[in-house]
Amino acid sequence: MLKKWNDLPEALRVPEVKPYYDALRKKRFQLFCKRFFDILVSLIMIILLALPMLVIAILIKCDSKGPVFYRQERVTKYGKHFRIHKFRTMVANADKIGSLVTVGQDSRITKIGAKLRGCRLDELPQVFDVFAGKMTFVGTRPEAVKYVEKYLPEYQATLLLPAGITSEASIRYKDEAELLDAAEDVDRVYIEKVLPDKMKWNLKSVREFSFGKDIVTMFRTVAAVLGKEYD
Repeated sequence: MLKKWNDLPEALRVPEVKPYYDALRKKRFQLFCKRFFDILVSLIMIILLALPMLVIAILIKCDSKGPVFYRQERVTKYGKHFRIHKFRTMVANADKIGSLVTVGQDSRITKIGAKLRGCRLDELPQVFDVFAGKMTFVGTRPEAVKYVEKYLPEYQATLLLPAGITSEASIRYKDEAELLDAAEDVDRVYIEKVLPDKMKWNLKSVREFSFGKDIVTMFRTVAAVLGKEYD
């Protein structure tokens, strides 16, 4: 479940990443459990959510022109690029007419999209990415390529594990769009302020990884979606 150190991409084979790698090497059985859980639960969810996702797809098509899915290129384990599955919540080609980061009152968000975002239902199709091994249920949220290119060496440690649907960082930054709403330069504020703060939680999660903590984070995510606030 984890490559040998010398087989890692060069960007990850740096002194800043080594302590995180060594910590994960000691937890290979837990990494195996994590992947087994991802396969089993994502398969069950794909079966159970097939009809609800079909209904959402129809609503999206009726609400605005464009594809059902948003397939932006993101970065996952070992720096590999993949095209994420998310329900489209913005107008078609939104990433070409604005920032890759969404702000609170973003005019590009559709009516249905706003409702999906509020309940995080736009994330449902990512169960396909989890089943395929491109993502995991709990892990650092997959960043766009342009932001990964700005990573400090230590941030590369988050790429030792697959990108996740949820994380401790995403729980605490569930209102990230509202935080960025007043920024004049959204990309700059995200890179210089928001990303470093999120990385403190992401790196802590990698350093202290355990399968049990992943399960706790999943329950905390549900509570956060239902309105519970975490400091």
